[in-house]
Amino acid sequence: MANIDQITESILEKIDSEGFKQEGAYNLRYNGYSLCHGNTEHITIKRKEDKQGIDVFISAEAKGEQVHIPVVVAASGMTDEVYNDFYIEDGAQVTIVAGCGIHNSGCNDSRHDGIHTFHVGANANVRYEEKHYGEGEGTGARILNPVTKILVGRDAVFTLDTAQIKGVDSTKRETQVELEEGAKLFVVEKLMTHDKQSAVSNMDIHLNGAGSSAQIISRSVARGDSRQVFHPKAIGNALCRAHIQCDSIIMDQAQVCSIPEIDAKHVDAAIIHEAAIGRINNEQMIKLNTFGLSDEAAEAVIIENFLN
Repeated sequence: MANIDQITESILEKIDSEGFKQEGAYNLRYNGYSLCHGNTEHITIKRKEDKQGIDVFISAEAKGEQVHIPVVVAASGMTDEVYNDFYIEDGAQVTIVAGCGIHNSGCNDSRHDGIHTFHVGANANVRYEEKHYGEGEGTGARILNPVTKILVGRDAVFTLDTAQIKGVDSTKRETQVELEEGAKLFVVEKLMTHDKQSAVSNMDIHLNGAGSSAQIISRSVARGDSRQVFHPKAIGNALCRAHIQCDSIIMDQAQVCSIPEIDAKHVDAAIIHEAAIGRINNEQMIKLNTFGLSDEAAEAVIIENFLN
């Protein structure tokens, strides 16, 4: 596997290419510093003056455009805290891609805390993808603690797609959402832990406007001695609909705690929750074994399809 400097170099080469510039706006953060960024006709990125982070302004004319904000932490013992605010005007259509990679080859913990706030205008359509990854041979932990605040305007749509599949020793995710009249939220969360890793995900979804809706789907795999806690909460403050679904595969000596919570504060709030935790189905394993797959290969196929 390429080291983190090679990965960063590859990102920079992509940024420098004409094709990437045409694809969208970008900001690359490396070891606590913003190395470079680029704007488009409809998307402007500005560095904050009072603290670490950026402000991203997306105009109503943005239709199908993209923003890329990769983060690389390659210094052992570093804590990187960054505040990013996104201002999306009425009617804009945009995809925002955030990815954080931590490479820790030392004995001290490396940590990235990304605090993202989205101000979504009426009738806008926003997709936010967040991918986390860790690597390194050091004994120091790789820690990611994202905070995501989402304010969704009238009749707007916000999709949150997060994935953390490998290498992160500890993570605590805090997600807060406010939905106005007719606003829609779609959440897909994918997570895999192994060894002694721990992961906590807390979500507070406030459905404040009439006709607002939310769908939250969480899928996870816990292996080794890892620990997972999921606590999604939907609060219905008006005529609204919400559905929470948490599905987990548990293996080895892992532990999974799923706490879906629903809170109806309006007579026309319709909220449903589901949660399931279980081991890999033996019948699926046997069927794949008959196709010539070993137990290890069969497990990998089942997990990949479950997380996808």
